[in-house]
This record gives sequence, structure tokens and C-alpha cells, in this order.
Amino acid sequence: MRVFNTLGRTYEEFVPRDPGKVSMYVCGPTVQSEPHVGHGRFAVAFDVVRRYLMWRGFDVTYVQNVTDVEDKIIASAQEQGVPVEELAVRMAETFTEVFAKLGVLEPDVEPKATEHISQMQAMIRTLIERGHAYESDGDVYFSVRSFPGYGKLSGHRVDELISGARVEPDERKRDPLDFALWKAMKPGEPWWRSPWGRGRPGWHIECSAMSLEYLGNGFDIHAGGSDLIFPHHENEIAQSEAATDARFARYWLHNEMINLGGEKMAKSTGHVIDLADAVERFSPMAVRLFYLRAHYRTPQEYSEKLLADAKSAVERLWAFHRRGTPSGEPNPEVIDCFVEAMDDDFNTPEAVSVLFEVVREGNRVLDAGGDAGRHLATFATIAGVLGLSPPDTDLDGLAVRLAELAKLLGVALGVTPEATIERLLEARAEARSRKDWATADTIRDRFGEMGIVIEDTADGARWHRD
Repeated sequence: MRVFNTLGRTYEEFVPRDPGKVSMYVCGPTVQSEPHVGHGRFAVAFDVVRRYLMWRGFDVTYVQNVTDVEDKIIASAQEQGVPVEELAVRMAETFTEVFAKLGVLEPDVEPKATEHISQMQAMIRTLIERGHAYESDGDVYFSVRSFPGYGKLSGHRVDELISGARVEPDERKRDPLDFALWKAMKPGEPWWRSPWGRGRPGWHIECSAMSLEYLGNGFDIHAGGSDLIFPHHENEIAQSEAATDARFARYWLHNEMINLGGEKMAKSTGHVIDLADAVERFSPMAVRLFYLRAHYRTPQEYSEKLLADAKSAVERLWAFHRRGTPSGEPNPEVIDCFVEAMDDDFNTPEAVSVLFEVVREGNRVLDAGGDAGRHLATFATIAGVLGLSPPDTDLDGLAVRLAELAKLLGVALGVTPEATIERLLEARAEARSRKDWATADTIRDRFGEMGIVIEDTADGARWHRD
């Protein structure tokens, strides 16, 4: 298995720190507002990495943080006139809900910055003691030039650097490149007690403290968006290795950005498409497939046409899924092709291509009257690893609405919701036979409102969940 390591910008064989185990830290969301389509990309990309490693037999510990105190959250809360904690909790819940719809597995550990202040303060004290940080009027700064390896992730040379994103020149700094580890309290901002006075942590120290707390030195994978390479991840390496004299993370994986009209989709630019809205309009698995069709390290352009194409493609997957029952073992030659793609730096476009080839061949066998049980078993394996799951078939939540429709049309209830649907389809067929199009359309429309799709075939009407 080879991965592209941003640290060194080379393909490397993936060899975990501990045999049979993988430790993985993903920089999660800063929760100042609702998630946009760009956020979904990192969530899905590294969810697939996790799923694949688990499928390959690794015991994976997946940590993804929540930044719930930071300059932008504070500014957004002040603008809305709500407490910072209230906004952060509400937005964090929104991220969790929409990621779950996309089929993203819950993290094994989801640490919040505000719950790890003591760990951050301990690391800051160590950095001061080691001469890598200094206090100035209640702020504490990391001395960039004290760490000889600064720039090894991003490729920047210290002497050529200018202040980057979230690095503000300040007369209290000894060097403009130094960055804040601790910020003195300002009116209206949340604060905690510290040896340097009341204040709050800087952004970069959060991930260092939390990743080391749960995964230890030299953990396997540190992942996040490419916009975090500098300064965030560069600063993480500097402060972590300066504090521990040990390697911080072994492999650095970065997903590229989603673009909208040629510009990076980001809250800061105002170029955003609401993720929950996209999921609602095109279906969760269509959005997931949209992400998987591009390699995670390739910039991806958002367009409604691409989402619509993904929705049609997902419907083809589920149409095949409904045609039979998996039986036998997955085809080893096809699985080998899938593994070859995923072992090449998690090449999901090629893996998706293998999946659709299984569907094409399986449909050909079924159309010829053959048994495609093995194809369906192969399909189920690959789709499962990619996190592409068929629509929920649980109809219990629709029982009341189905009963109301049956009563409206004078149709007897079935023992189960599925049986009621079949009786309503029989009523629709009878209505169509006597050209009662109003009743037939009513049943179709009401089914559509419940997420039930009717397919009219030569053998009669069939239904499935959307």
C-alpha cells in the first residue's frame, strides 16, 4: 500500500507505527457556521481511508477534533448576539447530522478544544521551559526561528516567509513569524485561567495537544484539507516536535479543495453551497459518489450537472442491488482490481470504475436469465468499503401516512407497511385499467412524498425507497 506523503511530497509504502494498528487524526471543522460542500469532501475522503484500512484488517483508532473556540467562532457569535458556547454546540450538532447522512462513520474519539485546555497549557509550559516560546503581556508566542525544521511540510523557507493566514504581525512579538499559543483575554471573549493570566488557546496548539493526548508521538496519519498545510499543520509540527523531541506524525494526507466558479469554496470567500441543502436535493449517496469520483488530492469543481449525474449513477447502483440477492464469495479477480486501485493512494475514481463494471456485467448476466449472485456479492463488498449504502428500507416511520392514504382510497390495510404498499399498488393498477388517472396519480404522488418510487415494468409495478 502506497500513500502520498505531503511531508517530503513523495509516494511511500504505508507502514504503521504498531503492526496491525493504525492511528489516525483528522482536523475536523471549526464550527462557526453551517457546513458547506467543501467540508463534506474531507469528511468523505478520510472516512473512505478509514473504512478501507479497517477492511484490510487494521485496528484503526480514528480521532477527529472539533474546534469550538477560535477567532471566527467568537466573531460569528458576536455578530449573531449569542453566547460562543451556544453557537459552537449548535453548529457542531449540525455537522454531525449531515456527516451521518453522508455515511461518515462516527470518530472513535471526537475531542473538543474547550475540554482540553489543561493539556494545551501543559504543552505551552514545556515550550517556554525549553526556550521555544515566550510570554508577552499575557500572550504566549512560539518562536519560529527556534525550531530548525520549520517549513519542512509546506516547503517554505523561514527567511522567505511573510505572515500567512491567521498569523498577525504584532509589536509584542519578537519576530513577525511567531504565532500565538495563548491569547490574553479580551472583553466579551471566553477565557480560562492560566499561568500567564486569563485568556484562551491559540488555534494551532489545539490539534497538537489533542492528537498527542489520544494517539501519542509518531502516530500514523495526520489528515486534513490542503488549505491547512500552512500555517496550521506546519505550526503543529513545530510546536509538537519542539515540545517532545520526537517525530509528531508519520504520514500527512491532504485533500484538495472544492471549487465553485473557479474559486475555492470557503466561508471566508462567501463562495459556498450549503451541504445539507445539496444532500437534500440530490440524495446523500449522490453527494458521496460525487466526491469519490475525483481523487482526494485533485481539485474538484462543484456543479449541479455533476451532482445530477451522480444521482443518476447512484440510482443505477441501487437498481442492480434490487435485482437479486448476493450469494457465494466475491470474485477474487475483481476484488484484486479494487485493492490495486485503493492501494495506490486510495484511488477512489478507479475503485468506483471497478464497481460500475461489476454492475454492468451483473446486469448482462441477469438480462440473459443467469444467476448474478456472485456479482451482487462482489458489488456489496466494494460498495460497503466505499461507504455507498442503499436507501433505508425501514418503513415503520411511514406506517401512519400509508394508513391515511389507504383510508382515503378505501383500501384495506396490510399486516405490514410493505403489504399496505402492495395493496395500494393493486388499487393503482385497477384505477389505471379503468382510466381513473386521478386516483392513479394520487397514489404515485403520495408515494413520492414518502420517498417511495414506483417503477412500471412489463411485469407490473415495482417499488423501492428513494
